[in-house]
Amino acid sequence: MSDLSRPEGPRIMAVANQKGGVGKTTTAINLAAALVEQGMRVLVVDLDPQGNASTGLGVEAVDRELTTYDLLMDDAPLDDVIQKSSFDGLYIIPATVDLSSADIELMSNEKRSFLLHDALRQTAMDKFGWDYVLIDCPPSLNLLTVNAMVAAHSVLVPLQSEFFALEGLSQLMLTIREVRQTANAGLRIEGVIMTMFDRRNNLSQHVEKDARDNLGDLVFKTVIPRNVRVSEAPSYAVPVLSYDTNSQGATAYRALAKELLSNHNKLAA
Repeated sequence: MSDLSRPEGPRIMAVANQKGGVGKTTTAINLAAALVEQGMRVLVVDLDPQGNASTGLGVEAVDRELTTYDLLMDDAPLDDVIQKSSFDGLYIIPATVDLSSADIELMSNEKRSFLLHDALRQTAMDKFGWDYVLIDCPPSLNLLTVNAMVAAHSVLVPLQSEFFALEGLSQLMLTIREVRQTANAGLRIEGVIMTMFDRRNNLSQHVEKDARDNLGDLVFKTVIPRNVRVSEAPSYAVPVLSYDTNSQGATAYRALAKELLSNHNKLAA
């Protein structure tokens, strides 16, 4: 029976696409920062062994003493693994390459698919008062990604505006359906975000039309443009919202955050 005295808890979203280079980590970082600007309390969980979200939010490798690996494998306390990011008000559980071995180690654990689910629902989470938790998944459909989907309420899918973009989506949708049938019946697709969009490029427009024809309202109205400032920001270890606050990329991620919050308010109404 659920504990009715406990707060409802944050909305947990897995940012996932098994194809690399689609703007997954960029979207996790910048959407999280834009949600903070909207007054939300946000935690990013870096579940990618490459640790790019951690780097992009200013957590140096030497400062990642305890990480998502320790949270999953050693039940490390949340107070010890959560760190402040370079963006004021945004927090992160960082990752290191140690996480790459977790996939193999998880195989022998009978609760292997539920470790992140349980970690993000322990009573110790209540005091933080998060509104949103964004999980940056690895670019593969492995046990870490399954952990994220079992833990999440929904999956956010960045889709690059390039040829073959829709082809890999079918496998991701199958995985989501499988998780829904076996471990997380409430999992839904939050939406598909068109990334690296170039309005001057006929191919970008064609891919967007295909996506909207096939997926309908699942595709966010907001599109994320191909923008050099978005690409530069991670090398300065900050989101584009603070690197160049007036850039097209920053404007687009703010619009995406507002659209997301508006969708959630409609669902709650």
